[in-house]
Amino acid sequence: MTQTRSSAAEAERVELAIGGMTCAACANRVEKKLNKLDGVTASVNYATEKAWVSATDIANPGKFVDQLISTVEKTGYTAQLPPDPEDDDAATSPGAKDLRSLRIRLIIAGVLTVPVVLWAMVPVTQFDYWTWVSLALSVPVVLWAGWPFHRAAVLNARHGTATMDTLISLGTLAALGWSLYALVFGHAGDPAMRHEFSLFDQPYWLSGHSMGSANVYFEVATAVTTFLLLGRYFEKRSKASAGAALRSLLNLGAKDVTVLKSGRELRLPIKELSVDDEFVVRPGEKIATDGTVISGASAVDMSMLTGESVPVEVAEGDAVIGATINTSGRLVVRASRIGADTQLAQMATLVEQAQSGKAEVQRLADRISGIFVPIVLIITVITLGLWLLLGAPAEAAFTAAVAVLIIACPCALGLATPTALLVGTGRGAQQGILIKGPEVLESSRGIDAVVLDKTGTVTTGVMQVTSLLSARQWGGGYEEPELLRLAGGLESASEHPVARAITNAARESLGSRRGTLPQPEGFRNHEGRGVSGTVEGHQVLIGRRHLMGAHGVVLPEQVDDLIARAEARGSTAVLVAVDGEFAGIITVSDTVKETSAEAVAQLKQLGMEPVLLTGDNQGAAQRVADEVGIQQVIAEALPEEKVAAVQQLQAQGKTVAMVGDGVNDAAALARAELGIAMGTGTDVAIDAADITVIRGDLRSVADAVRLSRRTLRTIRENLFWAFLYNTAAIPLAAAGLLNPMLAGAAMVLSSLSVVANSLRLRRFR
Repeated sequence: MTQTRSSAAEAERVELAIGGMTCAACANRVEKKLNKLDGVTASVNYATEKAWVSATDIANPGKFVDQLISTVEKTGYTAQLPPDPEDDDAATSPGAKDLRSLRIRLIIAGVLTVPVVLWAMVPVTQFDYWTWVSLALSVPVVLWAGWPFHRAAVLNARHGTATMDTLISLGTLAALGWSLYALVFGHAGDPAMRHEFSLFDQPYWLSGHSMGSANVYFEVATAVTTFLLLGRYFEKRSKASAGAALRSLLNLGAKDVTVLKSGRELRLPIKELSVDDEFVVRPGEKIATDGTVISGASAVDMSMLTGESVPVEVAEGDAVIGATINTSGRLVVRASRIGADTQLAQMATLVEQAQSGKAEVQRLADRISGIFVPIVLIITVITLGLWLLLGAPAEAAFTAAVAVLIIACPCALGLATPTALLVGTGRGAQQGILIKGPEVLESSRGIDAVVLDKTGTVTTGVMQVTSLLSARQWGGGYEEPELLRLAGGLESASEHPVARAITNAARESLGSRRGTLPQPEGFRNHEGRGVSGTVEGHQVLIGRRHLMGAHGVVLPEQVDDLIARAEARGSTAVLVAVDGEFAGIITVSDTVKETSAEAVAQLKQLGMEPVLLTGDNQGAAQRVADEVGIQQVIAEALPEEKVAAVQQLQAQGKTVAMVGDGVNDAAALARAELGIAMGTGTDVAIDAADITVIRGDLRSVADAVRLSRRTLRTIRENLFWAFLYNTAAIPLAAAGLLNPMLAGAAMVLSSLSVVANSLRLRRFR
């Protein structure tokens, strides 16, 4: 759990929010520095921008946290204790600050870059002294807007390494510096000078051109900076909601509570509730915290925490869980656990720990540039030296060296991931598939097992009448449609989920006369047992077996067997009596979605073995599995057991995708290599997942995996062609066959080819 300065002494784990990281290499650098501290074991996750530090024998917790923050800052990054997950405002986190800074830099850079590029590329727009105006606009773009790249390059240099940021910084600064030199010492600032170039220009030392005719390359410096800021912004934005899952989870809890004090009911904020306090929960309200029922009986909807589709009947002496919904009767509960000790808070901890345990993803572009960048720098130095050794003018040698830097500036490499991600995710959104970031695409590649939650994922998650058996076969007097009409009329006065299922079925059976159900009189709710009342002059009784016995209703011998068979299938059977005589059995259950069997078949075709994982009983789970074609079933699993099930599959060497829709699935979604949330589920599941399918159709899960793999393949293609472009063009630039302007044009063309390849994802079906 996250530690504060006041509580760090009580635990061995401290969490820090890290700011300023631009690549996985930054995370590795911070991690190495922290691990050099005595007794410290640190793990830094670039994707979540957090560091988790474990230590023993902490004599002064406050001083220890200060030492950790100081170590990170000396490495060149920022660190702070993360904001409280319960706080609504997390805008002070380093990640949020970095995102705001990038957005401001991008907007200003874009506004200033457009005219610079326009004047350079469209001669008719040029005017006297336009080059000087371009200089004035380019300096803030390159130096201020591009500062994150320059800062990262300096940090890398201090630690003896070079990355894409190094080439970006050197390339843009070289283009700006060269242009400034040409403007001040050449004739580029002459009012009569126009920005002209020829694709067939010869090298300066062959053509005899002097520096007096040198061109300026402000558009290269500004466009490269703006393009790469755009890519960095989209990447950063995909990770901006790192703590949203925890905040959403905690927000599920009640905000206030009705406490009983000396026989009076007082409405208090939830923070003022104490252990052993007694509080009231009315129908439709959330149960404020974990506790024990001391008075009343009701049905509690626990699906958000347990995955159980059927409301649980509770009465005096039964335990209840905070954040669940009381659907019917009035309850008085004695609080047993509050705050961080509740099951809801413990689930939040599970989500946090699962997220912190995810493997770090090394971006493909960084892996390539790790080798590519040093080689380019060496080639640049060699180019400059060889030209000077061959007796070329210093200006010509510098021109060739700058051309190498510009042609090698990895704009296409930097755009490879964000452009494909942008198009792929945009296309996914059109089809109801939300992908959170490039790390998700990496995860989708090797998935060979998919764990499916049952309720709301494979099934509808809505109670429905699945069978109706009239007692006419035992001598009763009502046909099934009439029996359902009378039962629906009585249940229309109840808000119980089972009652709603019966009422809806009765209304649907009426067809064009929908809404004409008879109105009940004398409705009475027998808490935890059933309901009774008068419908069209008939005394109707609906409920469990012991309610029938209490009213003297004689049941046929076969009823017990029918109830047992229904419960074995995971259904709920309610009995109906009319005028004191048994009239029939109505079976209510959660039904399988029509598309689930087809979806399971598609997942198998993608090479994924499906596993059904649920908090429901074994009978209900096996029935659903048989219906959709799943062989492996894990039933009656609590939230922590769902995480354990995912871990067990991973221990078997499986790469696991988890599909769910409830709070109880959130930790398992975060633990799996790929978490997929159904958009019809809770916000917590959606926040904890890597992919969200909005439509709630399980077939969208297969589509999401296909789209993820297709997008990842596009990124790889982009990186391959971008890298091939650099390796082919660098020798031409080093030989003086490309002047810097042509190199800049080629660089733009390479970027456009990457974008064009990414746009093919718009045709994904």
